Amino acid sequence: MTELPAYWKNHIAGDWVDGGAGRIDVLDPASGEKIAEHAMADAADVDRAVQAARAVHLSGTLSRMRPIERGRMVQAMGRYLLEHKDEIALTLVLEQGKPLWEAVVEVEGAALYFEYYGNQASTVEGRSIPLGAGYYDFTDYEPMGVSAQIIPWNYPVEMTARSLSAALATGNACVIKSPELTPLTNAWFAHAATAAGFPAGTVNVICGYGHEAGAALAGHPDVNQIVFTGSVPTGVAIAKAAAQNVVPCVLELGGKSAAIVHDDADLEAFENDIRWGIYFNAGQVCSAMSRVIVHESRAEELIARAETIATGLSVGPGVERTEFGPNMGAMVSEAQRNRAVAMVARAEEQGARLVTGGRAPNHPGAFLQPTVVADVTPDMDIARNEVFGPVLSILTFKDDAEAIAIANSTDYGLVGGVFTRDLDRATRAARQIRAGQVFVNEWYAGGVETPFGGVGKSGYGREKGREALWNYVQTKNIAIRLR
Repeated sequence: MTELPAYWKNHIAGDWVDGGAGRIDVLDPASGEKIAEHAMADAADVDRAVQAARAVHLSGTLSRMRPIERGRMVQAMGRYLLEHKDEIALTLVLEQGKPLWEAVVEVEGAALYFEYYGNQASTVEGRSIPLGAGYYDFTDYEPMGVSAQIIPWNYPVEMTARSLSAALATGNACVIKSPELTPLTNAWFAHAATAAGFPAGTVNVICGYGHEAGAALAGHPDVNQIVFTGSVPTGVAIAKAAAQNVVPCVLELGGKSAAIVHDDADLEAFENDIRWGIYFNAGQVCSAMSRVIVHESRAEELIARAETIATGLSVGPGVERTEFGPNMGAMVSEAQRNRAVAMVARAEEQGARLVTGGRAPNHPGAFLQPTVVADVTPDMDIARNEVFGPVLSILTFKDDAEAIAIANSTDYGLVGGVFTRDLDRATRAARQIRAGQVFVNEWYAGGVETPFGGVGKSGYGREKGREALWNYVQTKNIAIRLR
């Protein structure tokens, strides 16, 4: 196995530097052992990173560049990630816990964002507006300036790529605040930006605690736009800090997403949706299929199938799970695992039936058995609050109206799903489900090209697709009086 560097630094203005807040230990969640140390940024480090990005923006280097050339540089960053895919994936496994093959999928997905948005760079075009004789009026899209991007620990490579690629394609300079639990892989974006030829200071990568570096970044007066994925309380704090400077945010704050499974659904095919929807990345996915709302006539059959999927998964260290298959790695930390265990226990206390799992295996590491909980009712804590672990909650319904009511009964609204052979029923449900994205007959249908984001306490703004580009530009109107 490749040995990781013992100490990782922050990247500011093209240099690798120590942090004013000391160092943090990075642990392997599969063993609990320390794998490296990372420099921790303080408020002064954050300011240096912001000023480095601002200097690049004010220089006009990125905005003066022909967009197609800038797009080629963005694409080059994606190719760089692919060229170092094996090394990045192994680092990701060791710091985050997912199987090696899942880590490879994540790195490939990250590269795809750079390919997609690199292609989009030259398509961000203004338009002319007719004002009658004597006037020529048109719009121009200008980069926001300094984009602050606060990254979650569950997909540190892909989530960084999602926002960074769009920001660079539209000519912004960026400060990335990596997650303290999984900070190592973000270094590769600094390497990629340098290799692609971006000026020093275009991509700055710092690690730090949310209450220190994150707060300093969100409240910095020279930040022009903020992207955050994470918890609702932290999202609220960031929005408040940004509001003090009248800075726009894109907030993706998780969900409690539900799949409605009708009596005519193909349950054999749905087994694959269970596998990917709740057990991929050990359920640590904002848009995970954490609730299944099944017609009462098919409930026991679905529960049996879910149990088969869950008990058929091999759970253990990600480095040992190199090939695609029925396996799952560790959760990111013992604290996250213990929280999930406690939520399952609380569900049992409230009357839910533990079908399988729900316990930590009797060996080291932040592992949790793939879990299925049945007889869940909408008022239970586990039906309303995000577990963020490999825990599937199964509820039942009698008619279509009840199914929609249950699906919409939480404060969240990130994604939803409906499974049925009846296209009219599916279309009605898709319109009625309160969510930013609805899947029909396949959980996670869509891709880089499709807009993603939530309503309610799942946040606001959209990432992915062309719609995400408008997060990073502001419209200028130019009206000319002809003489």
